[in-house]
Amino acid sequence: MPTMQKILELQQQLIPDLVEVMKARYLILEQVRQSDLIGRRALAASLSMTERVLRAEIDFLKTQGLVDIQPAGMQISETGRKLLIEMEPIAKAWFGFNELEERIRKFFGLKQVWIVPGDSDSSPHARRELGRAGCQALLKYMGSDDVVAVTGGSTLAHMANQLTSQASLKGAWFVPARGGLGESLDYQANTIASTMAKRTGAQYRLLHVPDHLSEEAYVSLMQEKNVQEIVKVIRNARIVIHGIGDAVVMARRRMVDESVISAMLEEGALAEAFGYYFDRKGSVVHRMHTAGLRLEEIQTAEVVIAVAGGRSKGEAIAAVMQFGHDDVLVTDEAAALEIVSGIEGKIG
Repeated sequence: MPTMQKILELQQQLIPDLVEVMKARYLILEQVRQSDLIGRRALAASLSMTERVLRAEIDFLKTQGLVDIQPAGMQISETGRKLLIEMEPIAKAWFGFNELEERIRKFFGLKQVWIVPGDSDSSPHARRELGRAGCQALLKYMGSDDVVAVTGGSTLAHMANQLTSQASLKGAWFVPARGGLGESLDYQANTIASTMAKRTGAQYRLLHVPDHLSEEAYVSLMQEKNVQEIVKVIRNARIVIHGIGDAVVMARRRMVDESVISAMLEEGALAEAFGYYFDRKGSVVHRMHTAGLRLEEIQTAEVVIAVAGGRSKGEAIAAVMQFGHDDVLVTDEAAALEIVSGIEGKIG
């Protein structure tokens, strides 16, 4: 049976015009989907196409029931949305994402890598796609009775707001992997865990403690029966899903003392994930006192999923992957290219 790549190569040889037409129509549909509602002129500009050529393509897509035309612009139809999902494996092969995914997967020894188009640093559409892909990854590995520990952050918030499940998850639990950072409520682990649970019919527990604790506060809190109870649930999570941040940015969000930040930087801190700070080689150079997940639970969790993107995070993502306890990486094109550039530097 020929592979997907081989089929595409044969198509390219025999009917190259057909492949180019398919690519063009896919890109039009994808841009319409990402834009929610867009006019023909704006769509032509974003795709670098003439309005005359685009008009003919839009007329065809409308005839096929793939887009809906309204006075304010055009939207993708539900049929068009389903078609894009079905075409995703083909599109990844067209645009070289399969090769990128495989290079990153093999280098870091991961089970799977998902790459979405674009750069989350500059594109809200790419951020939304990253969240959608994170949902796909979670649902692929999640069972109906699992405990899932989630961290905070804007990327996981995008993911939480898109999470839905056709199967019943009423026996599953979502729990926060860590305490609160004192930042926007929407981005806190408690909020994200409860949103994911409500959108899937699952259950949830909350952890009402700060993320950054002194040693004395940590010891005191861990003597509280209610805290012990929820922490036991969190530390037995089968699945951990987390974001990845810049070490300095995350330390300042946690209001870490500047002298500690300076010491961390001297030790080479580059990335942060689940409250741990990593250098370029993936070694932990600093850890926080927390009532949430500890390194030993992350290392023994059955599935650890990282969801992070943006060119600016490429090095940080690679550092956390070097740590070696993630199973799945969901990222975007810009971050993936940065990661592969670093890989080539190491191999070279």
